[in-house]
Amino acid sequence: MRIATWNVNSIKTRLDLLTRWLKEAEPDVVCLQEIKCVDDAFPRTAIEDLGYNVVVHGQKTYNGVALLSRLALEDVTIGLPGDDADDQARFVEAVVSIPGRAVRVAGIYLPNGNPAPGPKYDYKLAWMERLRAHAAERLRLEEPYVIAGDYNVIPAAQDARRPEAWVEDALFRPDTRAAWRRLMALGFTEAVRACDDADGVYTFWDYQAGAWQKNDGIRIDHLLLSPQAADALLTTRIDKHVRAWERPSDHVPAIADFAFG
Repeated sequence: MRIATWNVNSIKTRLDLLTRWLKEAEPDVVCLQEIKCVDDAFPRTAIEDLGYNVVVHGQKTYNGVALLSRLALEDVTIGLPGDDADDQARFVEAVVSIPGRAVRVAGIYLPNGNPAPGPKYDYKLAWMERLRAHAAERLRLEEPYVIAGDYNVIPAAQDARRPEAWVEDALFRPDTRAAWRRLMALGFTEAVRACDDADGVYTFWDYQAGAWQKNDGIRIDHLLLSPQAADALLTTRIDKHVRAWERPSDHVPAIADFAFG
Protein backbone atom coordinates (compact mmCIF):
# COMPACT_ATOMS: atom_id res chain seq x y z
CA MET A 1 0.00 0.00 0.00
CA ARG A 2 1.29 3.44 -0.95
CA ILE A 3 0.11 6.30 1.27
CA ALA A 4 0.92 9.91 0.40
CA THR A 5 0.29 13.40 1.69
CA TRP A 6 0.26 16.63 -0.30
CA ASN A 7 -0.71 20.19 0.52
CA VAL A 8 -1.95 21.23 -2.92
CA ASN A 9 -2.56 24.90 -1.99
CA SER A 10 -5.91 25.13 -3.88
CA ILE A 11 -7.43 22.15 -5.65
CA LYS A 12 -8.96 24.44 -8.28
CA THR A 13 -5.56 25.84 -9.25
CA ARG A 14 -3.69 22.56 -8.94
CA LEU A 15 -6.16 19.97 -10.34
CA ASP A 16 -4.15 19.32 -13.51
CA LEU A 17 -0.98 18.86 -11.44
CA LEU A 18 -2.79 16.55 -9.03
CA THR A 19 -4.17 14.29 -11.75
CA ARG A 20 -0.78 14.25 -13.48
CA TRP A 21 0.91 13.24 -10.24
CA LEU A 22 -1.72 10.60 -9.39
CA LYS A 23 -1.09 8.91 -12.74
CA GLU A 24 2.67 9.10 -12.23
CA ALA A 25 2.96 8.06 -8.56
CA GLU A 26 -0.01 5.67 -8.39
CA PRO A 27 -0.68 6.10 -4.65
CA ASP A 28 -3.36 3.95 -3.04
CA VAL A 29 -4.33 6.55 -0.44
CA VAL A 30 -3.72 10.30 -0.59
CA CYS A 31 -4.25 12.92 2.11
CA LEU A 32 -4.74 16.37 0.60
CA GLN A 33 -4.56 19.69 2.46
CA GLU A 34 -5.50 23.28 1.68
CA ILE A 35 -8.05 22.32 -0.95
CA LYS A 36 -9.61 25.76 -0.32
CA CYS A 37 -13.15 24.89 -1.43
CA VAL A 38 -16.45 23.74 0.02
CA ASP A 39 -17.41 20.09 -0.37
CA ASP A 40 -19.71 20.64 -3.36
CA ALA A 41 -17.00 22.52 -5.27
CA PHE A 42 -14.43 19.75 -5.00
CA PRO A 43 -13.68 18.24 -8.46
CA ARG A 44 -14.84 14.82 -7.37
CA THR A 45 -15.57 13.45 -10.85
CA ALA A 46 -12.05 14.11 -12.16
CA ILE A 47 -10.60 12.18 -9.22
CA GLU A 48 -13.14 9.38 -9.31
CA ASP A 49 -12.46 8.88 -13.01
CA LEU A 50 -8.92 7.88 -11.99
CA GLY A 51 -10.29 5.14 -9.74
CA TYR A 52 -10.37 6.91 -6.38
CA ASN A 53 -13.05 7.11 -3.72
CA VAL A 54 -13.24 10.57 -2.18
CA VAL A 55 -14.09 12.01 1.24
CA VAL A 56 -13.96 15.80 1.54
CA HIS A 57 -14.03 18.14 4.52
CA GLY A 58 -13.98 21.52 2.84
CA GLN A 59 -14.16 25.17 3.75
CA LYS A 60 -14.61 28.20 1.52
CA THR A 61 -11.37 29.98 0.61
CA TYR A 62 -9.29 28.52 3.45
CA ASN A 63 -8.07 25.20 4.82
CA GLY A 64 -9.91 22.05 3.72
CA VAL A 65 -8.76 18.44 3.63
CA ALA A 66 -9.64 15.37 1.58
CA LEU A 67 -8.93 11.66 1.46
CA LEU A 68 -8.55 9.84 -1.84
CA SER A 69 -8.44 6.06 -1.85
CA ARG A 70 -8.45 3.28 -4.40
CA LEU A 71 -10.03 1.17 -1.66
CA ALA A 72 -13.36 1.78 0.02
CA LEU A 73 -13.35 4.39 2.80
CA GLU A 74 -15.20 3.29 5.94
CA ASP A 75 -15.69 4.50 9.51
CA VAL A 76 -15.20 8.12 8.40
CA THR A 77 -14.50 10.83 10.98
CA ILE A 78 -14.93 14.46 9.92
CA GLY A 79 -13.27 17.05 12.14
CA LEU A 80 -10.83 16.59 15.00
CA PRO A 81 -12.68 15.61 18.20
CA GLY A 82 -12.31 17.67 21.36
CA ASP A 83 -13.81 21.06 20.48
CA ASP A 84 -17.34 21.26 19.07
CA ALA A 85 -16.90 25.00 18.48
CA ASP A 86 -13.97 24.53 16.09
CA ASP A 87 -15.32 25.07 12.58
CA GLN A 88 -12.00 24.98 10.71
CA ALA A 89 -11.73 22.12 8.20
CA ARG A 90 -8.46 20.49 9.19
CA PHE A 91 -9.05 16.79 9.91
CA VAL A 92 -10.51 13.76 8.17
CA GLU A 93 -10.02 10.10 9.01
CA ALA A 94 -11.18 6.79 7.57
CA VAL A 95 -10.43 3.08 7.49
CA VAL A 96 -9.29 1.33 4.32
CA SER A 97 -9.35 -2.45 4.21
CA ILE A 98 -7.17 -4.95 2.42
CA PRO A 99 -7.48 -8.74 2.78
CA GLY A 100 -6.95 -9.60 6.41
CA ARG A 101 -6.07 -6.07 7.51
CA ALA A 102 -7.75 -2.73 8.19
CA VAL A 103 -5.59 0.40 8.01
CA ARG A 104 -6.76 3.66 9.57
CA VAL A 105 -5.56 6.86 7.87
CA ALA A 106 -6.00 10.42 9.14
CA GLY A 107 -5.31 13.43 6.97
CA ILE A 108 -4.51 16.63 8.86
CA TYR A 109 -3.78 20.28 8.20
CA LEU A 110 -2.32 21.49 11.46
CA PRO A 111 -2.66 25.25 12.11
CA ASN A 112 0.22 27.49 11.10
CA GLY A 113 0.07 29.50 14.33
CA ASN A 114 1.63 32.76 13.21
CA PRO A 115 1.97 35.40 14.47
CA ALA A 116 3.39 33.87 17.62
CA PRO A 117 2.82 34.43 20.42
CA GLY A 118 -0.85 35.29 20.08
CA PRO A 119 -4.33 33.79 19.66
CA LYS A 120 -3.43 31.89 16.48
CA TYR A 121 -0.49 30.30 18.25
CA ASP A 122 -2.65 29.38 21.21
CA TYR A 123 -5.07 27.70 18.80
CA LYS A 124 -2.21 25.77 17.20
CA LEU A 125 -0.98 24.41 20.52
CA ALA A 126 -4.51 23.55 21.64
CA TRP A 127 -5.12 21.75 18.34
CA MET A 128 -1.92 19.76 18.80
CA GLU A 129 -3.05 18.70 22.26
CA ARG A 130 -6.43 17.61 20.84
CA LEU A 131 -4.58 15.63 18.18
CA ARG A 132 -2.43 13.97 20.85
CA ALA A 133 -5.50 13.01 22.87
CA HIS A 134 -7.28 11.62 19.81
CA ALA A 135 -4.20 9.71 18.69
CA ALA A 136 -3.82 8.18 22.14
CA GLU A 137 -7.38 6.86 21.89
CA ARG A 138 -6.78 5.42 18.44
CA LEU A 139 -3.56 3.71 19.48
CA ARG A 140 -5.55 1.64 21.96
CA LEU A 141 -7.08 -0.12 18.95
CA GLU A 142 -3.65 -1.61 18.19
CA GLU A 143 -4.16 -1.33 14.43
CA PRO A 144 -2.06 0.20 11.66
CA TYR A 145 -2.66 3.94 11.95
CA VAL A 146 -1.14 6.65 9.77
CA ILE A 147 -1.55 10.36 10.51
CA ALA A 148 -0.38 12.17 7.40
CA GLY A 149 -0.46 15.79 6.44
CA ASP A 150 0.92 19.28 6.66
CA TYR A 151 1.90 19.52 10.33
CA ASN A 152 3.34 23.04 10.09
CA VAL A 153 6.08 21.74 12.40
CA ILE A 154 9.81 21.75 11.71
CA PRO A 155 10.84 18.91 14.03
CA ALA A 156 14.56 19.69 14.23
CA ALA A 157 17.22 22.08 12.94
CA GLN A 158 18.18 19.44 10.39
CA ASP A 159 14.77 19.94 8.76
CA ALA A 160 15.47 23.52 7.64
CA ARG A 161 18.11 24.88 5.30
CA ARG A 162 18.47 27.93 7.58
CA PRO A 163 17.12 26.98 11.01
CA GLU A 164 18.24 30.29 12.48
CA ALA A 165 15.64 32.05 10.31
CA TRP A 166 12.81 30.10 11.95
CA VAL A 167 13.66 30.46 15.64
CA GLU A 168 10.75 32.81 16.41
CA ASP A 169 8.35 31.27 13.91
CA ALA A 170 5.37 29.22 15.11
CA LEU A 171 6.63 26.28 13.05
CA PHE A 172 9.84 26.01 15.07
CA ARG A 173 9.24 27.64 18.45
CA PRO A 174 10.18 25.55 21.50
CA ASP A 175 6.54 25.06 22.53
CA THR A 176 5.72 23.73 19.06
CA ARG A 177 8.55 21.22 19.11
CA ALA A 178 7.66 20.19 22.68
CA ALA A 179 4.07 19.49 21.55
CA TRP A 180 5.48 17.47 18.64
CA ARG A 181 7.61 15.43 21.03
CA ARG A 182 4.59 14.73 23.26
CA LEU A 183 2.75 13.39 20.22
CA MET A 184 5.71 11.27 19.15
CA ALA A 185 6.12 9.97 22.70
CA LEU A 186 2.83 8.08 22.35
CA GLY A 187 4.81 5.58 20.30
CA PHE A 188 4.70 7.00 16.77
CA THR A 189 7.43 6.61 14.18
CA GLU A 190 8.05 9.46 11.74
CA ALA A 191 8.18 7.66 8.40
CA VAL A 192 10.61 9.79 6.41
CA ARG A 193 13.24 9.98 9.16
CA ALA A 194 12.90 6.25 9.77
CA CYS A 195 14.18 5.74 6.23
CA ASP A 196 16.30 8.79 5.49
CA ASP A 197 18.43 10.73 7.98
CA ALA A 198 20.11 12.91 5.36
CA ASP A 199 20.30 16.68 5.47
CA GLY A 200 18.55 18.68 2.78
CA VAL A 201 15.30 16.68 2.82
CA TYR A 202 12.52 19.27 2.45
CA THR A 203 8.84 19.33 1.49
CA PHE A 204 8.16 23.10 1.33
CA TRP A 205 9.81 26.01 -0.44
CA ASP A 206 8.29 29.47 -0.12
CA TYR A 207 7.25 31.33 -3.26
CA GLN A 208 9.23 34.36 -2.09
CA ALA A 209 12.92 35.29 -2.35
CA GLY A 210 13.87 32.51 -4.73
CA ALA A 211 13.57 29.85 -2.04
CA TRP A 212 13.08 27.04 -4.55
CA GLN A 213 16.01 28.09 -6.71
CA LYS A 214 18.25 28.31 -3.61
CA ASN A 215 16.88 25.07 -2.12
CA ASP A 216 15.96 27.15 0.93
CA GLY A 217 13.40 24.65 2.16
CA ILE A 218 11.89 23.17 5.27
CA ARG A 219 10.35 19.79 6.05
CA ILE A 220 6.86 20.18 7.52
CA ASP A 221 4.82 17.46 5.79
CA HIS A 222 4.96 14.22 7.75
CA LEU A 223 3.53 10.73 8.07
CA LEU A 224 3.36 9.47 11.65
CA LEU A 225 2.99 5.71 12.06
CA SER A 226 1.60 3.58 14.87
CA PRO A 227 3.82 0.63 15.84
CA GLN A 228 1.70 -1.67 13.66
CA ALA A 229 2.13 0.65 10.66
CA ALA A 230 5.83 1.18 11.36
CA ASP A 231 6.38 -2.59 11.32
CA ALA A 232 5.05 -2.67 7.76
CA LEU A 233 7.02 0.34 6.45
CA LEU A 234 9.18 -0.42 3.42
CA THR A 235 10.45 2.91 2.14
CA THR A 236 9.65 6.60 1.75
CA ARG A 237 10.32 9.31 -0.78
CA ILE A 238 9.73 13.01 -1.37
CA ASP A 239 8.54 13.89 -4.89
CA LYS A 240 10.63 17.05 -5.03
CA HIS A 241 10.44 17.30 -8.82
CA VAL A 242 6.78 18.32 -8.59
CA ARG A 243 7.87 21.71 -7.24
CA ALA A 244 9.44 22.45 -10.63
CA TRP A 245 6.19 21.94 -12.54
CA GLU A 246 4.32 24.94 -13.92
CA ARG A 247 2.25 26.82 -11.31
CA PRO A 248 3.20 24.43 -8.51
CA SER A 249 2.12 24.25 -4.91
CA ASP A 250 4.73 25.44 -2.44
CA HIS A 251 4.59 21.91 -0.95
CA VAL A 252 5.49 18.59 -2.58
CA PRO A 253 4.13 15.08 -1.92
CA ALA A 254 5.63 12.86 0.78
CA ILE A 255 5.10 9.14 0.21
CA ALA A 256 5.45 5.96 2.25
CA ASP A 257 5.19 2.38 0.97
CA PHE A 258 3.98 -0.44 3.22
CA ALA A 259 3.72 -4.22 3.12
CA PHE A 260 0.71 -4.95 5.29
CA GLY A 261 0.36 -8.68 5.91
